[in-house]
Amino acid sequence: MTAKIWKDENGITIPASRVTKSEKLREQVCERLVKKAQKLSLDLAKFKEEFANVSDEVYDAVMIENGVDTTDRKGNFCFYNFDRTIKAEVDVSERIEFDDAMIAVAKQHFDSFLDNTTGGVDEMIRELILDAFSTVKGKLDTKKVMNLIKYRQRIDPNKYPQFHKAIDAIEKGMRKPNSKRYHRISIRNTEGGYDAINLNFSSL
Repeated sequence: MTAKIWKDENGITIPASRVTKSEKLREQVCERLVKKAQKLSLDLAKFKEEFANVSDEVYDAVMIENGVDTTDRKGNFCFYNFDRTIKAEVDVSERIEFDDAMIAVAKQHFDSFLDNTTGGVDEMIRELILDAFSTVKGKLDTKKVMNLIKYRQRIDPNKYPQFHKAIDAIEKGMRKPNSKRYHRISIRNTEGGYDAINLNFSSL
């Protein structure tokens, strides 16, 4: 068996006689752990791919069985085994980002709108706008900004055109760079709820 060559982080060869017992133990443990970790990571990646593929297969089967088009798989999807002791879930998370310039345009229009509205429903909208544009660590609250779009129909465009210009700017500056799919599988417990099988190493 070839003797191990000991090299430090600088690539300098160290005589084996100068390597302590604990250093040799750490070397063995680290090598063993990293090999197992790499195998587990590969296995998890393969399982995730399998989970995604079979979930799509189930989704398509349900849609086809009910005469629905299967080309667009948007939104979350949950399915069970026959006796409902196992639940599989696919959660789709779409990340929304805003163009900084268009948000600046929207903010100016909102400021103009706020300068010309007082009282009643306008006061409620005022609070929503101020809350949406109050940043946390320099970042907008995406959900609150998106929530403002819902109020387009409640604001008279002839009376308050600045509000609609602001909403237009938000919509023009909005983009969805990518979406992520999260997969979860659970087993029904004795109380009728479902306990997820934890596949997240950091939370075990």
